[in-house]
Amino acid sequence: MDDRQLVPRSLVVAGVLLLVVLAVGTAGYVGLENWSGFDALYMTVTTITTIGGGEPRPLDLAGKWWTMIVVAIGFGVLTYTLLALIGFVIEGRLGEAVERRQMRLRVRRMRDHFVLCGFGRVGREIALALRTEKIPLVVIDSDEPSLERAKADGFVVVHGNAADVATLREAAIDTSRGLITAVDSDADNVYVTLSARVLRPDLFIVARANAADAEPKLRLAGANRIVSPYTLAGRRLASLAMRPSAVEFVDTVLSTENDQLMLEDFHLGANSPWIGKRLGDLVPADGGLIVLALKHEGHMQFRPGGDALLSAHDAVVVAGPTEAIRTVEARF
Repeated sequence: MDDRQLVPRSLVVAGVLLLVVLAVGTAGYVGLENWSGFDALYMTVTTITTIGGGEPRPLDLAGKWWTMIVVAIGFGVLTYTLLALIGFVIEGRLGEAVERRQMRLRVRRMRDHFVLCGFGRVGREIALALRTEKIPLVVIDSDEPSLERAKADGFVVVHGNAADVATLREAAIDTSRGLITAVDSDADNVYVTLSARVLRPDLFIVARANAADAEPKLRLAGANRIVSPYTLAGRRLASLAMRPSAVEFVDTVLSTENDQLMLEDFHLGANSPWIGKRLGDLVPADGGLIVLALKHEGHMQFRPGGDALLSAHDAVVVAGPTEAIRTVEARF
């Protein structure tokens, strides 16, 4: 919902009519009585509000007739405007408009955040996980109850269709770190991915796929990663049945509440000072971290040596205690 929808049409019409009455009334006194603009406006305001105050100069017959016309029409318009304004305040729409404006200001100040499209059951779990990692987040949804739940959880929200370019821009996609589309409809996820890719060709996009045939469509639309909650849940259930200890270990290193052993990845940008340097310089062997993999030009190299040279857009996957991971993070 945009700001224009938050203000009732009746209030907008009333405000316009009041301005028209003021302008026409002022012009009438200027033309009929040859008064200055300020004197004419003063006379118009005191007339339509019926508070009086005396004429700047005595009125002739035409001025008196004009005053009766102004008071008859102007007082009616003023009353209509006041009633519309009172209704706007009593209905709580004024507070809603102020809250929405504050939310938009918060979004404009955000940098390096994620845009989450859809706040259903899956979307809420994503949002809570990102908040645990202390990653800023903007939630987009067209469903009012979903947005109310998101606001109750303390998230910054934007109301609208995430497939619309204007809605994505309102969520500050230009300064975002990535986008996650977790809408229930595969068609909507495809449209959201397409719109986001058009706005940000370099944006990292993770998309939800409910049906198997949706994955190639999302890939063509520009999604970097595609996740099917149902497929993922099935594989996880099977893995728990066959390899419970291994799955428990993976859950441990991925848990944000665990500070003894965490899994993290670091990405080298195009202008990173670490380009051309040894992996061992970035992640020393005695630093408490285990380098699990080095992703170079799309290929994953497991357990690379410390002599491996780093290149732009490489990704380094490490495991270790939180303190050691934060030390490497600081080097970036």
